[in-house]
Amino acid sequence: MPLTPPATFTETARTAFAAHYPEVPHKLAHALGAHPLMELEALARLAEALPEASIEYNASEQPIGVEGKPAATGIPIGETIRHIETAKSWAVLKNIEQDPAYAALLAALLEEIRPIIEARTGRMLKTQGFVFITSAGGVTPYHFDPEHNILMQVRGAKVMTQFPAGDPAYAPDEVHETYHTGGGRELRWREAMLSGGREFALGPGEALYVPVMAPHFVRNGSEPSVSLSITWRSEWSFAEADARAFNGLLRKWGLAPNPPGRWPATNRAKALGWRIARKLGA
Repeated sequence: MPLTPPATFTETARTAFAAHYPEVPHKLAHALGAHPLMELEALARLAEALPEASIEYNASEQPIGVEGKPAATGIPIGETIRHIETAKSWAVLKNIEQDPAYAALLAALLEEIRPIIEARTGRMLKTQGFVFITSAGGVTPYHFDPEHNILMQVRGAKVMTQFPAGDPAYAPDEVHETYHTGGGRELRWREAMLSGGREFALGPGEALYVPVMAPHFVRNGSEPSVSLSITWRSEWSFAEADARAFNGLLRKWGLAPNPPGRWPATNRAKALGWRIARKLGA
């Protein structure tokens, strides 16, 4: 009879996750270790096999705030990853579940916390994995993401500065609305906002939960970094997104709509309004 593999998230980590999910950022311990799929050569081969749309990379020396996405470096992605120690680059491999081995890893990790997630926010939807490979000193500029996310640090160290999700002081409602109708996720940065952020230092074996649409930026440490994001959506997160999009439509009509409620608000009425409007071609 085959032995059950040891859990990546300890019982203590799962208890902490249950106490904080889905709205409170918090650190967790993980035992992923030096997983062979997270080695640079394996990641370089994955990057070379993924479709172009699943790869994004640029120079790592970026300001905290950027206008639009930085341009690619022109160095091939495989070479960028294999030489990340000297490439002065930042790269993300998106939807790693397109590869069967990485899909299995993502599924195994999420299965450990599925009962906690589904008891709180319903079915786990649109599960995805992202790998970040960053040169020493690199910066991931200020932005937000639509997924529930656990960022697992595998190699090197980084500091994420995270801001309260849903607070228009850090991400204006209009930017949310634009994003959910096809705009970018980059946010305008002002130094005055820094005092409202919370720093989370991460090293190998540490992870951080990032709530849906929580603004953040990341500073890499003095060595190259490899991080794995395991992400999922929920019915609540999709409803919040659709309500934001509907608010954008209301704003075009000259109204000043109230923002959607954060979890556990359902946002059903506005979400339904957007889905109807979309079908009608609004």
